[in-house]
Amino acid sequence: MTRTNYAGLADRVVLITGGASGIGAAFVRAFAGQGARVAFLDIDEAAGAALAAEVAAAAGTTPLFVRCDLLDIEALRTAMAEVHRKLGDAAVLVNNAANDQRHVLADVTPAEFDWTIGVNLRHVFFAAQAVVPQMQARGGGSIINMSSIAWMRGAPALPVYAAAKAAIVGFTNSLARSVGPDRIRVNAIAPGMVITERQRRLWYPDERVIAEFRTRQAVPDAVTPEDIARMALFLASDESQRITSQCFRVDGGLA
Repeated sequence: MTRTNYAGLADRVVLITGGASGIGAAFVRAFAGQGARVAFLDIDEAAGAALAAEVAAAAGTTPLFVRCDLLDIEALRTAMAEVHRKLGDAAVLVNNAANDQRHVLADVTPAEFDWTIGVNLRHVFFAAQAVVPQMQARGGGSIINMSSIAWMRGAPALPVYAAAKAAIVGFTNSLARSVGPDRIRVNAIAPGMVITERQRRLWYPDERVIAEFRTRQAVPDAVTPEDIARMALFLASDESQRITSQCFRVDGGLA
């Protein structure tokens, strides 16, 4: 398959949260492959360092990895300030970090509720808040927020996660209106069933379950992290310069 090259992404600063593994790592590889100056934040220091070394060997440029616990908003602000100091104004923010821990409605405590909202929604707001002035200074930018089909389909084992991912779409639409006059575009991506290493280990160890799920897709092929990354490249590029306040499902046409 021929891959699209977005020449305008070369040398642009791209900041990705939760970039050390899974879909986030696919974002790091994809943007680095376009010649962007990539920075990514993650709590997993070993995985982050390993990915930075891998991308440096493959793409010829070393992404900037900054360890950060995104539940700590002051730490997030400090990490984003470090990226700004080292790389300059961000042109693209990909709010990717999340955790789809399953939970039962009756068992959710206030502390668990707050943790789930914190790891899936709170940092999305504050990362955008911190990056908007940079994009205003450079005359525009693209913010890409990761939602999920979980809230659209009403995933029964994910009531708090689904609430957070629905809220991300509401925030996306509101922010798009607020910063549109500054030529900052804000969109969301809602992935379908993407089987990362973590997903396979925790939730989908049985290939038969995965295969049955894919029979419900209009296109039966696996939705991969790279599929999500290609959508992000498009939304970050000048090719989508009139697209904002949208949520794009990348799920193979899941029914």
